Formats: sequence, C-alpha cells, structure tokens
Amino acid sequence: MRVYCRECGSKALITEEEKMSSVFSKLYCQCTNARACGHSFVAHINFSHTLKPSAVKPNNSLLVRLCELPRDQQLQMFEQLDVSK
Repeated sequence: MRVYCRECGSKALITEEEKMSSVFSKLYCQCTNARACGHSFVAHINFSHTLKPSAVKPNNSLLVRLCELPRDQQLQMFEQLDVSK
C-alpha cells in the first residue's frame, strides 16, 4: 500500500499503525520529502466490502473475532449461548 503526501505529492512513510478495531486503523505518516515539505499526518484506513470471499472457513473467522473480544465480553457471549437452561 502506498500513501502520498497531500501537500507535495511525494511518497509518505507509514511510521506507526494504531489499530482501533478489526476493520479500522489510524496510520501515522511522514512525507519522505523532508527538506522541502516535512509534512506529518494521520490517515484512516477501514475495511469496506469483500470482492472475493475468503477461503478460510467461517467458523475459523468467527473464532478469530471472538478471540479479539475482551474477556468479559467473551464470557457474556458464552453465558447467552448456554443451552442447558
């Protein structure tokens, strides 16, 4: 993925990624034209939609999402799924 400086059009370097969720990240960027520009900025990137479905089985992707949840939310989900009630 390439990011460009909107001030001078030069390529920018992604120095850090702050993952906000599984579908949204903040990219901290610096223009590579340091002498003439020196612009630093934050770009947002997010998942939009699928063009071709993944070959990963849906159960696996669900498990990955479940593992990303905080522990208390995981426990709440398992309590709601308890079929022995």
